[in-house]
Amino acid sequence: MNLIETFSEFKELKNIDRATMMSVLEDVFRNLLLKNYGTDENFDIIINPDKGDLEIWRNREVVEDGDVEDANLQISLSEAKKIDEDYELGEEVTDEVKFLDFGRRSILTLRQNLSARIMELEKDNIFNIYKDRIGEIITGEVYQIWKKEILVIDDEGNELIMPKTEQIPSDYFRKGETLRAVVVRVEVKNNSPLIIISRTSPVFLERLFELEVPEIFDGLITIKNIVRVPGERAKVAVESYDERIDPVGACVGMKGSRIHGIVRELRNENIDVINYTTNTSLFISRALNPAKVNSVKFDDETHKAEVYLNPEEVSLAIGKGGLNIKLAGQLTGYEIDVYREKVEAEVEGEEDVNLSEFNDEIDAWIIEEFKKIGCDTARSVLELTAEELEKRTDLEIETIEEVLNILNSEFE
Repeated sequence: MNLIETFSEFKELKNIDRATMMSVLEDVFRNLLLKNYGTDENFDIIINPDKGDLEIWRNREVVEDGDVEDANLQISLSEAKKIDEDYELGEEVTDEVKFLDFGRRSILTLRQNLSARIMELEKDNIFNIYKDRIGEIITGEVYQIWKKEILVIDDEGNELIMPKTEQIPSDYFRKGETLRAVVVRVEVKNNSPLIIISRTSPVFLERLFELEVPEIFDGLITIKNIVRVPGERAKVAVESYDERIDPVGACVGMKGSRIHGIVRELRNENIDVINYTTNTSLFISRALNPAKVNSVKFDDETHKAEVYLNPEEVSLAIGKGGLNIKLAGQLTGYEIDVYREKVEAEVEGEEDVNLSEFNDEIDAWIIEEFKKIGCDTARSVLELTAEELEKRTDLEIETIEEVLNILNSEFE
């Protein structure tokens, strides 16, 4: 049996200490001895994994000829003298056990057991390594692309899985390309470690900021919260512990130099960096960036906030598909409703009518759709074209045109 090949498998394993390796090897051989001789207590196993050498020595007591009760533990005086003439009764004879004595089948079984133990150790090793690396960015090579997931190989040849749900929608990788992602969890599936990596996790964005912004890495600036819709938009609240450091400016960098790298990595995801404050009203106003907020009313018990803006700022506050207001709500922890403030012309007498007054002509769920995009009065709806309203709401063009006709007739 060529043991060098088997031992070399052990040597390839990283972070397996020599003591563990020797212990496993000895354990497997002792199991073989137990199976063949019923005990392993009178055997010495000497292993040299570097050379692939293995010696097994058996210790037996010398007894009178005819008094041998267990040939494994005892040897007759005449047999002992064949090994060495100087042996006497009661002494211990040590002789080498040859592998050929075990038989071919036993040796094959031993090799299988040894390979199984090596594989088991390798799996445990990978699991333990990556269990401690959760939340850490790793770089790997795309090895295989499937419909629902991508197989990535790290620098040490370990297999990592990135499911479709953990990929940015605009991510496109080819086999052999290098990608960066964060380790989000490590599971055991079918007795094998399953390492899940992600590019959509807020932790990935946090780690990218740590890499690009030394002040965050050094702890001078803290990321208080991150919310994101991967590939679309993200909002990052940051706070500085040093009054001399502007947290937003430090994160963005000179002419956007620091944040550009992050934006490129995230497939041009729009990132708003916001200066965190314990002043709730101010924090909500900042979270709705780029819209300029006039005033905020909030309730700490219900965690609802009413935000008042000029009519032209409403669409900015809500954002494309309601994304801006949704992320601002997640960042601050408040359910935000936006309201148009009356402009001077309205105050001076140009009439406007609240949408809820059209309940008898327009269904309540349709009115609610308009309110979601910040249109709570008749004029705020009429200021937008039918096409714009169709893009922003989930309403069909026919329904929108019907509503516009009802509202127009009110002012005629």
